[in-house]
Parts: sequence; structure tokens; C-alpha cells
Amino acid sequence: MSLSDAGVRATIAVSDIERAAEFYEGKLGLTPLPEGSTGAALRIYPCGSGSRLQVYVSEHAGSGGATVASWSVPDFDELTAELRANGVEFERYEGMEADEHGVHAFGTHKMVWFADPDGNIIGLDNGPG
Repeated sequence: MSLSDAGVRATIAVSDIERAAEFYEGKLGLTPLPEGSTGAALRIYPCGSGSRLQVYVSEHAGSGGATVASWSVPDFDELTAELRANGVEFERYEGMEADEHGVHAFGTHKMVWFADPDGNIIGLDNGPG
């Protein structure tokens, strides 16, 4: 067996699990695994194709500065509109053009980035463009 055959999950450090849960559940719409499979300092969110997003308390929260996780979705325009309606603000980066909503386009490939309450950068794209 090699790592190429194994599943992988994104793991994000946060400073306050309740504040993180408000963001990941309230704004992003994720549903954690049932109580008992997560701890007081941990939430695991099942996502598509058997993948998972793990959020845990750490003193190193938000220290990465680069994208820590991203999703590729076919309904990009609908989902980005929903996230904006939920109060998610998309990042704008110097030297990269974005439209009025913060969507960056690279040909037909669209991408947005946003930060969680600790400043962890998360991405969303419309898949290969």
C-alpha cells in the first residue's frame, strides 16, 4: 500500500472550537459527525467522495498564511452566492484580478478564497477549467 491509495483529509487548526463551529456549520453549512466521534476540541465534517474536514484546537491556529483546504464544485456560481448571503467575504489578492464579488477567473477556471475566524485560508473552485 502507498499513500497514493489512501484517503486524505484536510486538517485545520483553530483557536476556539465553538467560534469555528459557528463559521463552518453556520456560514459554510457543514454538518459534523455525531457527538461521541468528536471531542470538545475537535469537529470532523464529512464531505464529498468520502473526504473529511477536521477542525481542531491548536495554539498554532491561523499561522499558515496559505490555502489550507479547498473544494471543487460543479455549482460554483450558486454556492458562492449562497456563501456571500451567509456573510462569507471573499479575499482579493494584489496582482490578481477579481470581479465585483471577489471571483478570480483563469480562463474558464473560477476560484474564490475566504478566511475562517482564525485567518485560515480556504478555497472554492469550479473544477478544472
